[in-house]
Amino acid sequence: MKFKNAVVLIASVVFYSWGGVRYLLLLFCLIIVNYFCGIAIGDVVYSQATGKRRVLLIFALLVDVLNLVIFKYLSFLVSSVEGIITKISGTECSLDMPQLALPIGISFFTFQIMSYVIDVYKGQVEPQKNILKFALYVMMFPRMMAGPIVRYNDVNREIEDRATSLEMIELGIKRFIMGFAKKVFLANAMGEMADAVFALNGGFNTAYAWLGALSYTLQIYYDFSGYSDMAIGLGLVFGFHFSENFNYPYISSSIQEFWRRWHISLSSWFRDYVYIPLGGNRKGRIRTYVNLWTVFLLTGIWHGAAWQFIIWGLYHGLFMFIERLGLGKLLKRVPKVIGHVYALVIVVIGWVFFRADNISIAVNYIQNMFAFRFDNFAVESVVMKLNTWYCFMLMVAVVLACPIYRKITNYKIPQVISYAGYLVLFALGIIYLSGLSYNPFIYVKF
Repeated sequence: MKFKNAVVLIASVVFYSWGGVRYLLLLFCLIIVNYFCGIAIGDVVYSQATGKRRVLLIFALLVDVLNLVIFKYLSFLVSSVEGIITKISGTECSLDMPQLALPIGISFFTFQIMSYVIDVYKGQVEPQKNILKFALYVMMFPRMMAGPIVRYNDVNREIEDRATSLEMIELGIKRFIMGFAKKVFLANAMGEMADAVFALNGGFNTAYAWLGALSYTLQIYYDFSGYSDMAIGLGLVFGFHFSENFNYPYISSSIQEFWRRWHISLSSWFRDYVYIPLGGNRKGRIRTYVNLWTVFLLTGIWHGAAWQFIIWGLYHGLFMFIERLGLGKLLKRVPKVIGHVYALVIVVIGWVFFRADNISIAVNYIQNMFAFRFDNFAVESVVMKLNTWYCFMLMVAVVLACPIYRKITNYKIPQVISYAGYLVLFALGIIYLSGLSYNPFIYVKF
């Protein structure tokens, strides 16, 4: 077991150091602080020293949050202050601040570390006494860059003792190849069209506006779920079972259902560590709504240091609020197709805020979606992308966004044909990828 853990830990260190050794040192510092805080909190977990434990918890969380604020949000906060001062004073204000590069996957590993110390404080998990095993939990490279966010309680037993079977390795490799194919074929094809439309900065008709928004809707799903599939697959190869992060979110018939199916590890994190501790829905209707808005405000902030992400979070919070007021009950009584259309339209419009460079661009884009203008289809940059390959990938993307693939895989396929299919798919993906420009996963920057 020591050998297995050492291999994964060394691979994780090498993998993360590719993004910069100085950020690796930053991550080591966070690991050390939270490791010793966890040990200290656990040592007095059954004593009467509740005050000391709370102080240690607050200290660890402050260090984690401060790290996140400095590297991810400080530039945004400073630019916002500059804008406020400029508006009030009438003169240009420019505060001198060094530009800090964003450590890769900072939001994901920070939330994992925070969940660990909170769970130790609650007595839900025993503190990890081996710092190398704790580092392995934090740095496990298959899912470190873009999730899923893994709780310590989900993998602690496998860190201590796990076995890898041929069946797990086979399932892991297949899952990895499917995630790889999602990214290379579907996400990239949809992304090319989305980039072409959004690059027009509002100079397009209603049909193109919807085409670009739908393309991005599919791109971000296959990009992110593809990464999650690859992480889950690699985890299986190494003997770890990571939780599912997606469950066909675009078949949802409400926004509440969408958030039970989309980025499940983040949704459950906010539910367990923010919504429920704030009182959840146990302290009256007003308090429930406040808690709900707080969660979605934080969800928007978590995704990025820009106003459009905050608006995106509050936008989803608004519809969660409306559904709790009574729309949710109405959606259960009407034909399900109405709920599906409603949820999909709301989600597609929301992704425009997520993709646009700023709020004014997003608002202008959404106006074009509902302007009902159907002139000027001869936009060369869009027409060039609207080819046979894109149309085929669009059809595949729409079909696979529904649980059809799950039903297909229930049928027995001869093992030789299955192996050959996965091998060909992977080989084609490598060949296709070699002809593409650099196109990283979207959620890596979060």
